[in-house]
Amino acid sequence: MLEQCKTARERWGGVHQLIDRWLDERRELLVSFIELKEACDSELEAVSKPQIDRFSELLMDYISAGHFEIYPQLREEANAFEDHQALEIASQLLERLELSTELVLAFDSDYSTPVRCQHFLPRLPAWLDRLAKGLTERFALEDQLIARLHAAHTPKAEVQAE
Repeated sequence: MLEQCKTARERWGGVHQLIDRWLDERRELLVSFIELKEACDSELEAVSKPQIDRFSELLMDYISAGHFEIYPQLREEANAFEDHQALEIASQLLERLELSTELVLAFDSDYSTPVRCQHFLPRLPAWLDRLAKGLTERFALEDQLIARLHAAHTPKAEVQAE
């Protein structure tokens, strides 16, 4: 039994670290978003392609990490604990996350080249408003996903110790 506990801690402790790193990426994304929003509000014509690229890169990296690292790990954890209810909830949440993923991909496409960036620059403030709404909902859904698929399986003493 002790060996199983140790193995579980090693296995799912890594998920916890992965989630922590991902949430740090979320924070960095939000800082970049705020900087870009402030630049737009200050002087839209002065917003540079590298500023937009930095934000877009952080956005794409964050979304990709969720889809290809975090969500699969959370599902694996729920499978390991045979938490079928959590897996059903996860499917519903992941469907809803797709809407903001599509929004992010459209933004990335609109600002992908210098020509497109110049063409769509006047729309950047409206785009950022749409992204703010989409990301707010996304973060709330992701937090639910983490709470239901990971935190529910973390021993209480472990959570309090961290």
